[in-house]
Amino acid sequence: MTSTLISLDSPVATVLGAQTKKGTAKALADRLDVRTVGDLLHHFPRRYVRTGELTHVRELRTGQMLTVVGEIVESELNSYLDRRTHRPAYRLDTVLQTDGPALRMSFFSKKKYVSKHHAKRFAVGRRGLFVGQVSTFRGKWQLTNPKMVLFGGADEDDVGEEAVGATVASVKALFPLYPQTKGVESWDVQRAIAFALTVIDEPPDPLPDGVRRDHRLPDLDTALRHIHAPDSWPEVQAAQRRFRFDEALVTQLVMARRRAALAELGGRARAGGGGLLAAFDERLPFTLTRGQQDVSAEIMDDLARPHPMNRLLQGEVGSGKTLVALRAMLRVVDSGGQAALLAPTEVLAQQHLRSITQLLGDLAQGGMLGGAADATSVALLTGSMPKSARAEALLRAASGEAGIVVGTHALLQEHVQFADLGLVVVDEQHRFGVEQRAALTDKAGTPPDVLVMTATPIPRTVAMTVFGDLEVSTLTELPAGRAAIQTNVVPLADQPGWWGRVWGRVREEVEKGHQVYVVCPRITGDELEQGETDAPELDDEGEPVSTPGSLSAAEEVVEQLREGPLSGLRLDLLHGRLAPDEKERAMRAFAVGETDVLVATTVIEVGVDVGNATTMVLLDADRFGISQLHQLRGRVGRAGLPGLCLLVTHAEADSPARERLDAVAATTDGFELSRVDLDQRREGDVLGRSQSGFYSSLQQLRVLRDEDTIVEAREAATALLADDPELGTVPDLRRLVTELEHSRQSDFMEKS
Repeated sequence: MTSTLISLDSPVATVLGAQTKKGTAKALADRLDVRTVGDLLHHFPRRYVRTGELTHVRELRTGQMLTVVGEIVESELNSYLDRRTHRPAYRLDTVLQTDGPALRMSFFSKKKYVSKHHAKRFAVGRRGLFVGQVSTFRGKWQLTNPKMVLFGGADEDDVGEEAVGATVASVKALFPLYPQTKGVESWDVQRAIAFALTVIDEPPDPLPDGVRRDHRLPDLDTALRHIHAPDSWPEVQAAQRRFRFDEALVTQLVMARRRAALAELGGRARAGGGGLLAAFDERLPFTLTRGQQDVSAEIMDDLARPHPMNRLLQGEVGSGKTLVALRAMLRVVDSGGQAALLAPTEVLAQQHLRSITQLLGDLAQGGMLGGAADATSVALLTGSMPKSARAEALLRAASGEAGIVVGTHALLQEHVQFADLGLVVVDEQHRFGVEQRAALTDKAGTPPDVLVMTATPIPRTVAMTVFGDLEVSTLTELPAGRAAIQTNVVPLADQPGWWGRVWGRVREEVEKGHQVYVVCPRITGDELEQGETDAPELDDEGEPVSTPGSLSAAEEVVEQLREGPLSGLRLDLLHGRLAPDEKERAMRAFAVGETDVLVATTVIEVGVDVGNATTMVLLDADRFGISQLHQLRGRVGRAGLPGLCLLVTHAEADSPARERLDAVAATTDGFELSRVDLDQRREGDVLGRSQSGFYSSLQQLRVLRDEDTIVEAREAATALLADDPELGTVPDLRRLVTELEHSRQSDFMEKS
């Protein structure tokens, strides 16, 4: 077979070979999106094992899938009488030595010559890579039905192991292990790639020679060979850096082109002209923090320009993002336009309405008796409002009477119209998908200014990589009056007696005249809050580890507490499935101090501001992500009163779940916690799965580990576009950029 018959665009089946089991090509396509030879060559190893040394074996557990390099230290062929056939049969008993416990393996055959052949293959001193499930028999560990690759040569007459044996001759000092899925074994992939590398012509390299030279990167052909069949770790590392740079460069080129396109869009300058913002500033009973002043200045400059603002505003819970956003909205109203504030839940939308109207006072009573001269009006639009109230809100938005419209997903419906929508503010932007945000901005006659806010701190390289088409503003300081929050883990697996102390501590706070949140991961039974995702502990195979007992559900917990440890206190319930008027009643009762303990789900995560609430108890805290835990505890310590957050968990010591909780307890620095979160989970998870429809838009790149690479790629992208805005001189690179621009990932980036 000559190399001209197989190219990068050839179907992957052309390199799988006759030894590969039926259905592998379909499994590769359906489960790993590997359809062509090019796709296969860019399906990189997940890790490597050294063939010249034993791998580390941790404490074993029954049922664990183990991949290990080991050495045969015992091998004995025994015969026995088969009870079913009453004929002689043979069993080869072997012992595999690792640097942990020894593993026994047994191979059975009815033919003596076959067993003798196995005995020869598994001779003492033979080494190999073994994959199988761990179990015990008579108190000793064994590897059941292992698949293997034996090092040091292949036997042509191996029985039933042709697919495995073919890889042996190509084994080098580092053996690649590939991501596996049902119907695809690692060695199926390894063997197909090894064959593909021998038959394809040198692939075209999308990186210009100058870029490779400036950044000391290997060419594409060398990188492919070194990542799949390396002789040393330096070869692996150089190849990995090349492919991470490729991904970073393409991403940064897409971002840079998008920024240029946004700059060219026509928009309406919103430079003010009315007296609403000035009147509001005069009435503020406090001084803006330095950070609020600086960020507001950046936003006002953006609004005054004749092209749309696209800015991300991030800051800790309580840093004053809403006040900054309100000042931007007032500037737009002063300029004759309208502003829409999109919130993820009705509870938060109602909270925003209360906060805005309280801050504005009579400046929110435009057209009403007693309203200030420069006043506007504020409307609320949610899905559960009575028909008459909805009709009134729709009319006020369409006529322009309402300068500010606060709402939930109801704002996105087709029949919602605005007279002149100039600014869209999206709160907790990670909770909204791409299409939802686009639906709101499409309601404007000319492209509106867009301000997206998040209380999930985003490290610089994340912002640069995932939100690279937005300008980023960060509020780092907290306003005066924010008190420290003490966070403690309550490890019931180690200290079951601490359960009673939790509720004793709650009573103590109530007796001091304070209020308490109790947060549960479920509404009732296994029902999650709408839009909520679980963060269970995962095992080595990425599967959720079962949790002993049922998880705490708000509807059950509130009754248990009323009848048990908190009897006599005033308890109330809040979750998203309650009727709107019941949610509003519960929130108002807690806000005015009529409720001592509010048992709730994560609907109180953002926007709910009750200064007298000093304590939060998070039940089954390990079921929440790090950023969510950080935001939840930000609900306490908001009025100068010291806050207390108790993270109650059944997670075992030294488990990943406990490590997450310990990290949250150790610091209140959201940026530090976001880095921990990114270290433990993939980037798409942290930023919100709805952003792109799948877990991560990044394949090789990790935004924390590869900070230097991302910065270099951004500089290279800027230089390339300065010399060649259309990338006409680098057609292969332009093709990759175009593909990303037209993918779902680009939709996400463009509309964020």
